[in-house]
Amino acid sequence: MTPPLLVVDAANVVGSVPDGWWRDRAGAAARLRDDLATVAEQGLPTLPGPLDVVLVVEGKARHVESIPGVRVVPAPGDGDDTIVEVVRTESTDRPCTVITADRALRARVTALNATVLGPRTIRRP
Repeated sequence: MTPPLLVVDAANVVGSVPDGWWRDRAGAAARLRDDLATVAEQGLPTLPGPLDVVLVVEGKARHVESIPGVRVVPAPGDGDDTIVEVVRTESTDRPCTVITADRALRARVTALNATVLGPRTIRRP
């Protein structure tokens, strides 16, 4: 059985905590990626693992690489468009959850039958 898909909006999640991420966007995205390895294995309170985790990065974080358990997808342009494309192409036969607080993106992915959870689901303040 294919595990549920968890798509994470890196820019939105990283930007949800004012911890100086703007000084090193790639480093902040890499730290988030590393934290997501545990989520991939153990899941979330409302979504048991294992999960197929996809972290969508953009801008200066575009060169962050994948690690075991977390596939990093660099957005060639707008991260939201890439997230929508991942949901559209990879969630046809399994549940999909997107982590973001972006209202416009939430509307776009729920139209594709994805569930949406906020950044606090995976990020400590």
